[in-house]
Amino acid sequence: MLQHTLAIIKPDATQRHLVGEILACMEKNGFTIKALKMLQLTPEQAEGFYAEHKGKDFLPPLIEFMVSGPVVVAVLEGENAVENYRELMGATKVADRKLGTIRKMYGLGLRENSVHGSDSEASAKREIAYFFTPNEIMN
Repeated sequence: MLQHTLAIIKPDATQRHLVGEILACMEKNGFTIKALKMLQLTPEQAEGFYAEHKGKDFLPPLIEFMVSGPVVVAVLEGENAVENYRELMGATKVADRKLGTIRKMYGLGLRENSVHGSDSEASAKREIAYFFTPNEIMN
């Protein structure tokens, strides 16, 4: 089933000039980039994006990290895009990351793991709408 999912290249990766390599990895693994932009998130934007985690201990340091440098947000299209992109990203926990995953290749740690991806089709729709208007997504 052809789906869209949201991908974010996080500040640890943009600051190390890895955007091109990570986007190429996405394309080499069968994803089509349907929309793309670089942003400097404000604390308010980061809080809004991560609103579902409000009140959790990890949220303030996550927001601080996400506003520490530019991010690249992309809409990826592909077969079972949500599940397949999550597999390509790799595990959040460093010890669980498999060879060939983006987080294994580029991640620095638990928070500085280089990429974000939607965790469900519903999340993908919400997250894409947070950053892109329908007119910004190529047909």
